[in-house]
Amino acid sequence: MGEAAAKGTVLVVGAGGFLGGYIVAALREAGWRVLRGMRARGAAAADVRHCDLSTMLAPQQWSPALDGVDAVVNVAGILREAGTQRFDPIHHDAPLALARACVAKGVRRFVQVSALGAPEDGGFIASKHRFDQALLRLPLDAVVLRPSIVYATSGSYGGTSLLRALAALPFATLLPGDGRWPIQPVVAEDLARVAAHALDAPAKGLHEVGGPEPMSLREYQLAWREWLRIPGRRAWPTSEAWVSMLVWCWERIGSGPVGETMWRMLRRGNVAAPGASEDLRRHFGFAPRALREVLAAQPSQAQDRWQAQLYFLAPALRFAFVLLWLLSAGAGFATPAAQVDALAAGSPLEGAAPVALARGGAAIDLLLAAWLLSGWRLRTAVGLMAVSVLAYTLVLGVALPATWLDPLGGLAKNLVVLPALAVLWVLSDRR
Repeated sequence: MGEAAAKGTVLVVGAGGFLGGYIVAALREAGWRVLRGMRARGAAAADVRHCDLSTMLAPQQWSPALDGVDAVVNVAGILREAGTQRFDPIHHDAPLALARACVAKGVRRFVQVSALGAPEDGGFIASKHRFDQALLRLPLDAVVLRPSIVYATSGSYGGTSLLRALAALPFATLLPGDGRWPIQPVVAEDLARVAAHALDAPAKGLHEVGGPEPMSLREYQLAWREWLRIPGRRAWPTSEAWVSMLVWCWERIGSGPVGETMWRMLRRGNVAAPGASEDLRRHFGFAPRALREVLAAQPSQAQDRWQAQLYFLAPALRFAFVLLWLLSAGAGFATPAAQVDALAAGSPLEGAAPVALARGGAAIDLLLAAWLLSGWRLRTAVGLMAVSVLAYTLVLGVALPATWLDPLGGLAKNLVVLPALAVLWVLSDRR
């Protein structure tokens, strides 16, 4: 408690994100009392403060969140715009209002976790860099950290998840383009440690963060393949134009692991300025480790291979269920009424309007297929699918027991469908 009191209280904005969790952990280990700034309202945890960067655009709106705060770390950000989540408010307007509130409240130290790149790469980088410049002009002890590609051995997010999955393909690593582009990856724990040191060190200004030396994307991918213990060092290049088309489609539908900004950044080469590691050691007493050093210190487990190799299987399973439910809906609508009545004859379903039940079941199947395809609240959709399959199996299995012996497995297939839906429910929670 004495160390925490000596260090003070820090508000981490964006604490609920991929990188935010690592920064919270590093700050707590360094002796800070951490308040987690998160968008969700009404959180029960005592260490959570409401921070919604899409709406908190004036300094006075940030004042309650800064009560009792000695320092701020801002790690909030979005990779693509969607709905009310827009680049300018979240990366520039709201953080600038927060920084001005820090000036008014006497919060002296502000650490901004930005991103390495060029403004012409896209709105993601341009909006972040505009705030970086505005922050450094304020009367604050401000530090801006601009990391290269951030990865973690204990998980992945967005583009790093895609790259890990490509490295884990069974016969060869699939490279975006020919994999020649240089990157300077930094492990999330090391970036978090730099941020923690930045709160204590007297240094200010802008600092680029990356591993000790640049490496090609090909080298990066093969290092992950070796770490995952997948044999072979064969790497297959892909057409750069084909990847660009795929990224363009992802951008238009507002989904997918990589947006156009990330793709431009990768092709430009995402590396820190020469001497960046020495700069970090001089000002903060620490610099990130090389990728192979990090991987050697954290051996992979079977779960890591599961994560990487299920990456492409999860959407394939989802769309297989969409197709299955559409086919089921089509059969329910297309089966002649006489055939439905004949199937129900002599069973408890005979007096229960079997044709209406068949058409109603088809309508439910069609609705669930559209819901699963939309991607909205996937787990709820999958759960309702499981309930419908279970109900369908129980009703027909009891009322028409002969359907268990259907040579095409019309009912028996549900013994596989139900656990497959359970697997999809689990895989729906991923980044």
